Amino acid sequence: MGDNMYEEKEFVGNSDSSRDIAYHLHSYTHPETLSKEGPHIINQGEGIYVYDESGKKFIEGMSGLWCTSLGFSEKEIIDAITHQLNKLPYYHSFAGKTADPAINLAENLLSKTPVKMSKVYFANSGSEANDTAIKMIWYYNASLGRINKRKIISRKKGYHGVTIASASMTGMPYAQDGFSLPLDFAHHTMAPDYFNESIDGESEEEFSDRCAQELENLILKENPETIAAFFAEPVMGAGGVIIPPKSYFPKVQKVLSKYDILMVADEVICGFGRTGEMWGSEVFKIKPDIMTSAKALSSAYLPISAVFLSDSVYLPIEEHANKLGIFGHGYTYSAHPVCAAAALKTQQLMEERDIIGNVRSVSLKFNQRIKILEKNNWFIGHSRSVGLIGAIEFAYNNNTKFDSSKKIAAQACKIIQKKGVILRALPGDIIGFCPPLIISNNQIDEMFDIIEASMPEIDKIAKALI
Repeated sequence: MGDNMYEEKEFVGNSDSSRDIAYHLHSYTHPETLSKEGPHIINQGEGIYVYDESGKKFIEGMSGLWCTSLGFSEKEIIDAITHQLNKLPYYHSFAGKTADPAINLAENLLSKTPVKMSKVYFANSGSEANDTAIKMIWYYNASLGRINKRKIISRKKGYHGVTIASASMTGMPYAQDGFSLPLDFAHHTMAPDYFNESIDGESEEEFSDRCAQELENLILKENPETIAAFFAEPVMGAGGVIIPPKSYFPKVQKVLSKYDILMVADEVICGFGRTGEMWGSEVFKIKPDIMTSAKALSSAYLPISAVFLSDSVYLPIEEHANKLGIFGHGYTYSAHPVCAAAALKTQQLMEERDIIGNVRSVSLKFNQRIKILEKNNWFIGHSRSVGLIGAIEFAYNNNTKFDSSKKIAAQACKIIQKKGVILRALPGDIIGFCPPLIISNNQIDEMFDIIEASMPEIDKIAKALI
């Protein structure tokens, strides 16, 4: 390697854009493209809308990163944050300490779980919640003398975060390539992606049977005595908004019960009303032993996540901690009082304003408008939604996929964004939709009218790719 292979780049200019390029390492971003095009700087938000540095207005069709459920600039959450900052801006949860917001939030959350849960543990992100869940599962099995029961099964196309452990469970190559991941405790089974993975003539019921059988085959291959847990999102968000057949999870849980394997529901995207119920687990008949959540917990106003433990999991953990003298896990900011106050106010507003009722009401139009996109555009092979999460998938002629290197979904998102709606391209030439839960029927029409107005330009791109 030559001495000058990695010469320092010279940056000129004092604009926000040039300084961002010079100093800021972005998440999930192509560095070379960023250096050429610069960042898109968002400076303001109100309701379902955000405004960039030029003052241009956008509908935030992804709620940021699947999370700003109550929209931007919700005054009551901001007031709750400000009040707590003035009262107690920080305290920890180590050595038996706590603060009122954490107590009240834990009580509030445990009253809403899809199955009875015993305790809730607070962390700072979905990644940390899933990472913590893994540690607790290992701790739980150690308490029971099952030290070899450590392997975790998740699914291809699943997304569980970016810590070393949670990224190992994530089933997306872009979260693992270059990082020497996954670690060897993580194993992956097929995704319940009926549109892409079903065999000709296979019914959804038969497809679910095959998914459950593949899971069982993997368990038997690895030895059931070594498999600790199965992690699954009710709806697989970042993997392409994959909505499983109705019979999928009951069949999967039957397999897990057979081999004494814990069911962990990753509710980081689906939790708190996104699917039209409080939890995605309620929609898809999941009975979790452990549940993780984040994002809409505080409407993303401040970082906070939660891990829910059933009695059957918590009691051995408690017993083991008593034996060892301490439960040796914690984050400096676990149960941070300001974050907890933001989350508590978010949950209160959800109840007071019947946000889930709004999701159920407007989801009918949301689903209708997504289906119209599929019906009216030859290059959209499939559409799907549940509640206020959905997707369109680019394909033609009975599911012929476009050349993935051409990134038609990413190109389409750029066109749509120029017209005023921010969406997200997902792997597999898919565009995801995840607007704030406060969106109205009129605003859904506004969003999809803009998207439909973009279709002629996208049509030209699609024709050039076949």
